[in-house]
Amino acid sequence: MALAYKTRKRLALLILLVGLPAYIVVAVTVVNWLNRPPILVELGVYVGLGFLWALPFKAVFKGIGQPDPDNREP
Repeated sequence: MALAYKTRKRLALLILLVGLPAYIVVAVTVVNWLNRPPILVELGVYVGLGFLWALPFKAVFKGIGQPDPDNREP
């Protein structure tokens, strides 16, 4: 079942305002558990975690910047 445009837009906003800051806290906590690794390892962990958070939400964010397809105004 596909989500409606308004639902996807609201869900994307919720993910960005609540989920992303929480994920950032988790990512920083994971790096702190590694006892300050070398800078390249730390950078690699942050880049990897940065890609991982977006993968499950790819379908939600796709097309959000476009006009509402359900709105049939000329």
